[in-house]
Amino acid sequence: MQQAPNNLELLLSYLPFVLVVFAAWMLLYKPERERMQRHKELLAALKKNDRVLTTSGMYGTVANVDREGERVSLKIDDSENVKITVTLSSIAKVLGETAATPPSGA
Repeated sequence: MQQAPNNLELLLSYLPFVLVVFAAWMLLYKPERERMQRHKELLAALKKNDRVLTTSGMYGTVANVDREGERVSLKIDDSENVKITVTLSSIAKVLGETAATPPSGA
C-alpha cells in the first residue's frame, strides 16, 4: 500500500517548475517591460528640434509632433527643406546635443 506524499515532498516536487518560471520572468519579461517603459518615456518627452534616429535608420530633426495622430514630422535635409512624416513609435532614440552629425550624401 502506497502512502500519500506529505506536504514537504509535494513542495519539493513543484520547486523546479517554480524556479524555471521565476528565472524566465527575471530574464525575459522584466527587462522587456523596462525597455518598453523607457521607450514610452522617450516618446512622451519628444519635442520640436530634437535630433532623432528612426527604427529604419534615418536621422532627422523633429519639426512637429502630433500626439493624437501618433505622427512626427521630421526635417531630413535642411538645405532642401525635405520633410517626412513617420509614426511616433518609429522613433528609436533621441540623439544628444553632442552627437556627431551623420555624414550627408549617398
